Amino acid sequence: MTGRVLVVIPTYNEAENLARVLDRLHASVPEAHALVVDDASPDGTGAIADERAAADPRVHVLHRSAKAGLGRAYVAGFRWAREHGYDVLVEMDADGSHPPEQLPDLLAALADADLVLGSRYVDGGRVEDWPAHRLLLSRVGNRYTRWVLRLPLRDATSGFRAARAELIDRLPFDEVASEGYCFQVDWAWRALRAGARVTEVPITFTERAFGRSKMSGSIVGEAWARVTVWGVQDRLADWLPGRARPPVTRPADPAGR
Repeated sequence: MTGRVLVVIPTYNEAENLARVLDRLHASVPEAHALVVDDASPDGTGAIADERAAADPRVHVLHRSAKAGLGRAYVAGFRWAREHGYDVLVEMDADGSHPPEQLPDLLAALADADLVLGSRYVDGGRVEDWPAHRLLLSRVGNRYTRWVLRLPLRDATSGFRAARAELIDRLPFDEVASEGYCFQVDWAWRALRAGARVTEVPITFTERAFGRSKMSGSIVGEAWARVTVWGVQDRLADWLPGRARPPVTRPADPAGR
């Protein structure tokens, strides 16, 4: 996949991780640009991002006035990217859990897809150093999402993904209200229902080495509640006259399933 690549990296209190992630990113994909979307981090993450941007024209910073959720940070980043003419948009966490070294695999897969998910749960994907309860929660959540929404995806919650800008333009992100990792399910589902070509490639997900996880009970609760409501609405659409459900296209599966 050719074109200008922008990696959108939301941050909140990632001062210990940001420089490392940017170094790894540019060692792996030197031509990629990065947009740090910082939600007024009190630990100085925004200042670190500004210093990197002043020294490296491939780094850009979007400051927001307060912590307003992962979903809104990404939507703001997507808008900035389209205003500045980027062709490929990448989502990547700032904590080092998403391996920049595997970004070339995602970009290569865009040759035959509109959206590529870096998946922990297809053949070849792995999770390292996660507590057992986090791994169980993630696996159960993905299985539930797959069943309730009838999604042909094994890692719909993945936050490491690459998309063609044309797909971003087609999707109604102004309607996406999800704030936590449920945002990832929300827009992957919308992409499939819009007929996008979606595929998954294996990645190795590694628990952060520095800083604190942003996961919380409220984020998990939002995801379960929203997915359940969407699933009920989706099934009702099968039965209500005049409310036929748009088809969900099946993506390519690297495991051949």
